[in-house]
Amino acid sequence: MVKVITYGTFDLLHYGHIRLLERAKALGDYLIVGVTSDDYDKSRGKINNQQSLMERIAAVRATGLADEIIVEEYDGQKIDDIRRFGADVFTVGSDWTGKFDYLNEYCHVIYLPRTEGVSSTELRTERRKLRLGIVGFTTFLDKFVAECECVNGVDVASRFELSGTEADQKALENFLETVDAVYIVAPPEQHYFIARTALEKGRHVLCESPIATKEDEFGSLLALAEQKGLVLMEGIKTAFSTAYERLILLAKSGKIGQIVSVDATCTSIRKNTPVRARWNSISAWGPTALLPIFQLLGTDYQAMMISTRFLDEAANLDAFTKIDFTYSNAVASIKVAEGAKSEGNLIVSGTEGYIYVPAPWWKTDYFELRYENPKDNKRYFYQLDGEGIRYEIVAFARSINNPGEKSYISEKVSLAITKVMENFDARLHFTRLGDD
Repeated sequence: MVKVITYGTFDLLHYGHIRLLERAKALGDYLIVGVTSDDYDKSRGKINNQQSLMERIAAVRATGLADEIIVEEYDGQKIDDIRRFGADVFTVGSDWTGKFDYLNEYCHVIYLPRTEGVSSTELRTERRKLRLGIVGFTTFLDKFVAECECVNGVDVASRFELSGTEADQKALENFLETVDAVYIVAPPEQHYFIARTALEKGRHVLCESPIATKEDEFGSLLALAEQKGLVLMEGIKTAFSTAYERLILLAKSGKIGQIVSVDATCTSIRKNTPVRARWNSISAWGPTALLPIFQLLGTDYQAMMISTRFLDEAANLDAFTKIDFTYSNAVASIKVAEGAKSEGNLIVSGTEGYIYVPAPWWKTDYFELRYENPKDNKRYFYQLDGEGIRYEIVAFARSINNPGEKSYISEKVSLAITKVMENFDARLHFTRLGDD
């Protein structure tokens, strides 16, 4: 029996894919099809797939041409697979001619002519682009716009800057007529007004966290988005990092035993920021630091204590804030600051070991599992392009195109973040740190 093996992403499966699989099948008696994983595609710079891994596998299976389907997850896997399955022939499209000649040492390599006039890239491009409007003002906007250019199907149509006057409402409504969705990165106290206006206009919303600073406002936005069938997504770029996602899964799976403590620190010293565009420390860094706590320990904490040193309390600007949480079987803390500096790492402590993420942990591309015996330690590296921003944009666009797709940040976690913001503003469970 002659075994044939081939690989591909098979995003938006089309006639060209099917013809390649048919010709591959004709080369032998048994066809093995490798479908690239989302993470492997990310490592190769392909972050704009329109379909998930499971959708792409289902599409290949539906052709009836594959005798066996496997997942490609790492560089060098082709050699391992050829040996493991005893493949006699490796084949791919002619656009890869010469790229896999090194596999001739292990089996016969054949490059098949590709079907002209059709490709997944062309199909993605042909779809009407999502017209994204940006509302707000910050140096982060330039970075966000640049990352949008890396994502097929998303076009930054225009940008709107609030003036802080009564004319904003009408001007914002006119602006929303020109876009399909908005990205909000205005000061947090303006998020609710902008998000509500956008949702009422039937526009999808990606909003930098916190989406709202009051629990009832957040609830009303959720209800409005659900009523109109719109996407309301919390923007915390760390949540979309492959490494961060993996460390959460490893911690939850018991790799370090029972979690007893989560400690996250996020600080930066920012000067010369215009007052009207300025965020306080708790808004700028709080959601990011709170994310691993609420995702690992849940949102049902028993007690919370906020300790803050203000830069200007009248303007609600904190230079430094520490929040301690007590759970029934664990504790947690965050330190956030825009007027102080500390080591920005993340440590998740367990009964059998701990997870260490070095500074700046919120740009997660590497972490370690550490144990009593250093020989048991493990290191994990994952490619991170664009600090996670482009993955966030891709997730937002996919959620719009695939209603019902699971969010990276649950509503429960978003609500818990909002509650912390509300407690801070109301000075509940609160201690002021003196200036002396």
